[in-house]
Amino acid sequence: MDTHTRLHEIISALADGELAASELELAFAALDTPSGRQAWDAYRHIGEVLRSEQHGHVLSAQFDARLAGRLAAEAAPEGAAAHAEPLPPLSAAIVQPGVAEPLEAGPAVQR
Repeated sequence: MDTHTRLHEIISALADGELAASELELAFAALDTPSGRQAWDAYRHIGEVLRSEQHGHVLSAQFDARLAGRLAAEAAPEGAAAHAEPLPPLSAAIVQPGVAEPLEAGPAVQR
């Protein structure tokens, strides 16, 4: 994997609140570049749209199942845990409009 791709993955994990504390310094260094700031803006905007009902996009009841199916069909990344814990449905992670969401490092926190 090239450095550019890895830095974008780190920025994405930071935006999702899933970045390991050991990678925070690298994430902040990446954010200090024009490319890193652009990636941060894109990932945060995507997250805001997915969480917002104001944009008029409501996820269908079948969205979770289709997304899970597509992800299961993809090859696991190198070094992925053999018995990874399944993620909760995306619909469980949707934040109500107007509710602030904390930026946290480390594993995702269940709400």
